[in-house]
Amino acid sequence: MRMNPSRAAVLAAMLAALPWAAAQADAERLEADLRARFAAAPGELTIGELSDGLLGGDATAENLSFVEDDGSRVRVARYVVEGDYDAPDAVVMEGVRLEGGGREAGMFSVERLRLEKPSGPLPWPEGRWNGADLDAEALTAEGLRLELESAPVTSADGKKVLGGQASPHGWLTIERLQASELSPQAIGHLEANGIAGHGEGLDEMGVADLTLASLELDGMRRLADDGEGPSLDGLRLEALSIESDRLVADLESLSVDGNLRDGEGGARFEALDLDLTRMIERAPAAQRTQLRLASNVLTGGSGQLRLDGEFDGGWEALGRKSLLTGEGMVTADDAFRWRFDTELPVRLPEGVDPQAYLSTMTDPSDMTLLGGRIETTLSELGLFARLPAVMAASRGIGEAEALEQARTQAKGFGTMLGPRVGRLLNGLVDMMEGQASELTVRLTLPAASDARTLTADPLGLPSKLSMEVETR
Repeated sequence: MRMNPSRAAVLAAMLAALPWAAAQADAERLEADLRARFAAAPGELTIGELSDGLLGGDATAENLSFVEDDGSRVRVARYVVEGDYDAPDAVVMEGVRLEGGGREAGMFSVERLRLEKPSGPLPWPEGRWNGADLDAEALTAEGLRLELESAPVTSADGKKVLGGQASPHGWLTIERLQASELSPQAIGHLEANGIAGHGEGLDEMGVADLTLASLELDGMRRLADDGEGPSLDGLRLEALSIESDRLVADLESLSVDGNLRDGEGGARFEALDLDLTRMIERAPAAQRTQLRLASNVLTGGSGQLRLDGEFDGGWEALGRKSLLTGEGMVTADDAFRWRFDTELPVRLPEGVDPQAYLSTMTDPSDMTLLGGRIETTLSELGLFARLPAVMAASRGIGEAEALEQARTQAKGFGTMLGPRVGRLLNGLVDMMEGQASELTVRLTLPAASDARTLTADPLGLPSKLSMEVETR
């Protein structure tokens, strides 16, 4: 069968127009959905051009702007829904900028944001987008910048600034951010790289600068305000540097396992370097002499202190009882090492589920201790050898006399607080004299005791515990 050329041309035109018409409908739906979503917020929404892909499948809106009555703004240079409009493959936003209004002025911008397998063409809850609360399988963002500036607190008439301090302000940038399993309530995994920041008016920190090579967060839940507060399964960071009016420090790495649902958790930090010399230079003049004295004792005069630490803890349900365990170690190079090991059987409050209670426990004071042991060891790495000279110089006496005074004071405290405290203090003097390099204290708790009772009277605590002191 031969087709009339004019009919063939018409059919070809109709077939070519089908994807354009469908895509045009998607672009129009995007405009309608955007206007409906922003309609609940007081303000004005403007949309520039609407377009579609040449072969359909994409819906694009350009130059979106929403201005609220208080001056807050949301701007998106380009918004693209890729694939099926009702079940998109991705949503891409370019040139994103959110500006705050009112007292909490600030700005958040993203060069490019891509959401994989979003919940829909507008993957955030009802109302205008606030820069968070996204619902998608994965997210990739590049070129993020956050600027914060709080307006000063003024008197009722607005003529007088109250508080006498500068309002906190600063900025934070992230080169690249990736996240997966996103919802308004949780984020499965988040990784940020190339982080830098600057802040001023930060209470005790004053002016501060930081850089961070990478940050990873796992298992963030309860992000919405449900009264319980957020939780975090794991954290890892690499190459953190902080310089402020009070703190100058570098940290090589930190990892935290906060998921106690499996009965185990822990934390590690490596190479925390404190520049005590520069920190002392920034301290108030009246404090510098004592701070230099402490620095010399800790570092042997170098002014540089390096710390490493690791901590592990766990719990085990044993019928009506539970067992809490923990061990850890902190090392200060050329100064000291401190280790501890604990094993505490406990009875939980009536009616609680052991796994749910112990995996989220923040306050152990409502548990009943059923005995247990705590062992802690202090090792000499140079700190105690330096103490006699410092003590002697501060008192204008010789080292031998300073050690003799320390021994006399230890004996006096032992008379007041009991022989076990006396042995502990004498052990510290033995380490200063070089007669011992380690001091170990072993505590055995009473068979049944309330945690609140034990901590309410620290001075009376030694009489309630069985304590052994050993030096080596």
